[in-house]
Amino acid sequence: MATATATATATAVVNEPAAAEVVAVGRSKRNRIQVSTNKKPLFFYVNLAKRYMQQHNEIELSALGMAIGTVVTVAEILKNNGLATEKKIQTSTVGTKDEAKGRLVRKAKIEILLGKTENFNHLVSTNKVVQEATEAEE
Repeated sequence: MATATATATATAVVNEPAAAEVVAVGRSKRNRIQVSTNKKPLFFYVNLAKRYMQQHNEIELSALGMAIGTVVTVAEILKNNGLATEKKIQTSTVGTKDEAKGRLVRKAKIEILLGKTENFNHLVSTNKVVQEATEAEE
């Protein structure tokens, strides 16, 4: 078991007029996806994020250590496909206790808050129609 404590934090708010509102929504963890490097493939997280965004207006992608690259890639795929916009990026360093060695290990952490674009629902429904047509041809 690992216990985590935040030790340093840096925050960037991107195009966000109501930052206090974002912080309040970000505390609701029903819309959080914690990304790992070795558990699931990249597009598992992309598709999961799309499904979460259908239920919530915002989602939070979170990762520690080596998984940071994966979470940034997922966010960029969603942004480049016109599905999401960056609302907030927060980085920090957390200390976790290594049970085997009995010492504190410091890891980098990133949290990316993404919001739906105005045409999210249209893009997702169009993508479903194309995907179903492709599957019908096969």
